[in-house]
Amino acid sequence: MRSTVDDVDLRLIALLRNDARATVASLAEALGVSRGTVQNRMARLEAHGTIVGYTVRLRPQVEEQRVRALTTIAVEGNRIESVIEALRGDPAVTALHSTNGRWDIVAELRADTLEAFDGVLGRLRRLDGVSSTETSLLLSTFKL
Repeated sequence: MRSTVDDVDLRLIALLRNDARATVASLAEALGVSRGTVQNRMARLEAHGTIVGYTVRLRPQVEEQRVRALTTIAVEGNRIESVIEALRGDPAVTALHSTNGRWDIVAELRADTLEAFDGVLGRLRRLDGVSSTETSLLLSTFKL
């Protein structure tokens, strides 16, 4: 079941992305609606799977793993599902995105050291179905 998202929902989602711990009262005030409206909209967005959870974001400097990178991956034939499933099981993979163009998948990778990161890349490149990769280390983060 797909939820219809309107402008108020989009503004509510933006506020929650900025501060998932914001009170219903502060959200209602920022949106110019009642607390009941905010509660009902949040419940609807959760029930329809638009909002799937709330989380904590850490500054990259706080996290244990110091080496971060984006790796683009080309997949042979129609093996994308098996490659994604294998990547989902790797603790060094923190995010996966399908994409168009030359690359099929973009993966965010993390490791404690460059040596450990080399091992992560080795595992990724040996996955059945991966035809090529390109990796860029992330040096600084300016916006979360």
